[in-house]
This record gives sequence, C-alpha cells and structure tokens, in this order.
Amino acid sequence: MTVTKQQSNPWLVAMAVVLPTFMEVLDTSIASVALPYIAGSLSASTDEATWVLTSYLVANAIVLPVSGWCAQRFGRKRFLMTCIVIFTISSFACGAANSLFMILLARAVQGAGGGALQPMSQAILLESFPEEKRGQAMAMYGLGVVVAPILGPTLGGYLTDMYSWRWTFYINIPIGIIALIMIYRFVHDPDYIRDAKPGPLDGIGLGLLATWLGCLQIILDKGQEDDWFGAVWIRWATAILLITFVAFVARMLRKTRPLVNLHVFLHRNFALGCILIALFGGCIYGLITLLPLFYQEVLGYTAFNAGIAVSPRGIGAIVAMPIIGILTAKLDNRWLIGGGFLLFGVCGIWFAHIDLAISPWSFTWAIILSGFGSGMVFVPMSTTAMAGLANEEIGNASGLYNLLRNVGGGIGISITNTLLSRHSQMHQTNLVQNLAPSGRMYQQQLSQGTAALGPKIGDAMAGTGALGQIYASLNTQALLLSYVDDFHYLALASFACLPVVFLLRKAIGRKGVVHAE
Repeated sequence: MTVTKQQSNPWLVAMAVVLPTFMEVLDTSIASVALPYIAGSLSASTDEATWVLTSYLVANAIVLPVSGWCAQRFGRKRFLMTCIVIFTISSFACGAANSLFMILLARAVQGAGGGALQPMSQAILLESFPEEKRGQAMAMYGLGVVVAPILGPTLGGYLTDMYSWRWTFYINIPIGIIALIMIYRFVHDPDYIRDAKPGPLDGIGLGLLATWLGCLQIILDKGQEDDWFGAVWIRWATAILLITFVAFVARMLRKTRPLVNLHVFLHRNFALGCILIALFGGCIYGLITLLPLFYQEVLGYTAFNAGIAVSPRGIGAIVAMPIIGILTAKLDNRWLIGGGFLLFGVCGIWFAHIDLAISPWSFTWAIILSGFGSGMVFVPMSTTAMAGLANEEIGNASGLYNLLRNVGGGIGISITNTLLSRHSQMHQTNLVQNLAPSGRMYQQQLSQGTAALGPKIGDAMAGTGALGQIYASLNTQALLLSYVDDFHYLALASFACLPVVFLLRKAIGRKGVVHAE
C-alpha cells in the first residue's frame, strides 16, 4: 500500500518542515555577527570576510526559483532531505575551515543546500493542511521565517563571545539531524509529485538564471563599497544583469516545460503578493539591520548586548503568529496586511526619535509592536498570494515568492546602508558650518578640551586632542541624524505599501478558506 501524506498528522509535518526553515533563515543572520572574528581568525580583511555572506546568498538565490523543478524531477521528500544533508555537512565544513577559500567554498555549497528549504517547506505546509487551517499553518511557518532573523544576531553574538565563531555553524548540525529524522518519518510526496514529468534540465536557462541573480546579489552587497555606478565594474555587471534577465524571461515564456514557470504571475493576487512581500522584505530587513547597528556604532554596545536590546521583537512576532493565523479565516485579509504595514510605519516614526541618551529598553514597546506588525503582514500575505493556485503550482510559486522576499530584503539593506553613509556625510557638512573658528561655542569647547587633556598628554598635544574630540562629537551627531533619516524613510516606504494592499482582490474568510473576489 502506498503511503500518502494524509496518514501523517499535519502538525507533525509542520514541525518537521519548520525546523530546516528556521535553521536556514537563522544561519543567514547569525553569521553576520561573527564576520570580524572570522576575518581575524582566517587572516582576511573585513572586505574579504563579507564574501562569506555574499557567496552564500548568491548560491541560495539561484536554487530558490528552480526548487519546484527539482522537487518534481527527484521527488520533493528526497530533494528536501538531500538539501538538509548538504546544508548540515557544509555547516560543519564552514566551522572547521582554516582558510578563507575553504569557508567561501563551504558557504557556497551551504547556500545551494539551503535554497530549497524555504519554498519546499512552504509548499508542503500548504498542501498538508485543509484550506480552513492554512492560515494557522502559515503562522507556524512564519515563526521560522520572521523570528529566526531576529534571534540570529543575539544568538550569534552569544556564541561568538562565549565560545567561538565556529559554533555559529556547528549549531546547525543537531537541528539538521532532528529535521532529517522527522521529515523521513512524517513527510510523504503527493501523487502529482510522484507522477510528475518535468522534462530535461534546461542548462541554458539555469545559466542565465545564475548569471543575472549572481550579478544582482554582488551589486547589492558590494555597491556601496565601490560607489555604485561610479565603479566601472558595477556598470558592466548591471548591463550583464539586464541582458541575461531579459533573455531568461523570454526563454521561460517560450518553453513548453520551463525550468521556472513564470505564467504563475498571471494570477493577480500572486503577482501583487510578490510585489508586497518584496517591499515588506525591504522594510523589515532594513529595520532589523538599522537598530542593532545604531546600538553598536553610535552607543558602543557589543554585538550580544545589541541583540538583547532588539530581542523583544521576537516576543511580538511569537504573540502575533497564532492570533493572526486564526484571524485570516475570519476577516478580510487585506485589512490585516494593511494594518501590519501601518503598524510598521508607526514604529518607524517612533524609532526616529532616537538620541544619544536612550537606554537599552527605551524602545521596548516599539520593538515588540514592530514584531507584531511583521506577523500581521507575513501570515495573511502568504495565504492570500497562494489562495488562487492549484497544488501543482504551489511548489514553483513558493520558490518565486521566497526569492522576491529575499531580493527585496537585499535591496532594502543596500538602500538603507547607502542612505546611512551618504546622509552622514551630508549632515557632517551642514554641521561643520556651525563650527566657525571664531565662534564662541567652538572656542569654548576647544579651550575646555585643551585644559582637560593638558595634564594627561601634555600641553603641546592637548590642542590637537581637543580638535579630535570636537570632530568625533560632530561625526557622532551626523551619524545620529542619518539614522533618524533612515527610520523616516522606512516609515514612508511602509505607508506607501498601503494603496498596493487594496489592489489585491478582496480576500474573504469563509469557513477558513481564503477566496479572491
């Protein structure tokens, strides 16, 4: 007798597939905290160490959209388990690496293994639950996707400070083993997967996909360092990106059995859902990046303490997920999504009131509410975007949906960092105008600084030291103002998403089923 997925409790299936999702998303953020330690341990520069993140993201992005084809070709359960094995073994290789080349190679393999974990988990969850409980299923999935990047910096800072950066990778090994056992026991392929005939691998299509996604990710990661289009290599990379992207889209639309089926974008709610999840990715990843960065760069917190300060966001997300999972079956989902973006925007304005006198807990409620807002967007957005799709389309659609969320996040982080850097220079220029050498305040600060430093470093160096203190204070104030600007921009971006939300077809909860009218 053939074993089918209906014979397993869907909640056990959910636990099995959420584990690898949590592991993969956690690893994306946890390694970023350890970069300076990795660079020092492997005798690499900070710029070279950032390729530890870039190599992972490039490989991850390439696998995401083709995961649907791979699941049909090799079987979804087998493919998912293989990806977990690859991810777990390469995690060990990352932790054991003794050179920059070894860790970059291991991270690329790890990214390829992790690329399929999110879309496959999402597709399995949506099919394992009856339609009236899909909102609750996506709430559980959301715990892995939304909470993991929030916990990542905190956990990464703790492991790095208390043990070694290598443990930020070794922690994946027990999680991967448990996930493998649970998936082997509880997850089974549906008939349409076992009987699928996806056709041969489109090598040209895969090459075009790898080229434009690789160029995009490298441009986003390295653009600010090299002054964006001021660098010749970025202009060339952008040209290659555009040419290969157009060629890829044209090839996918012409083929009878494409590697990535783009016709799924003909579903209005899915197309708009992908746009919104990309915007949401930009907003949430920008916010997740900014606040701990402010605590570390401006207030001088350690990575672990900064992670602790922003950790209440996880509380908000955890509280939101089950509540929103139930409400998706009872309310028009557009109001939930719109409410989430509105709450996110309000929190952005709240964060813009930062100053140099804040404590670690000054924004506790704002951080909690931003976590709650992320749950309000993520759960109903996933169910609404996928509601009009057949089961056979969900695997392919999940890969595209998760890809666009990650790309949106990458774009959001790049824009945030660029604005932070350039506005800091702009504010510094404006503030310098208030430091005229003949000004009374300037002269007062200079004389006070000179008098204070004289007994410590000598009268000859005291004047120079006082000038350094004045410049350091100026630079800190300029950086503070640039953070304020960034938070305002994130708030505006969140508010700008509201009209797009109501372009979605009306989503009505009727016995828990999300219908589009």
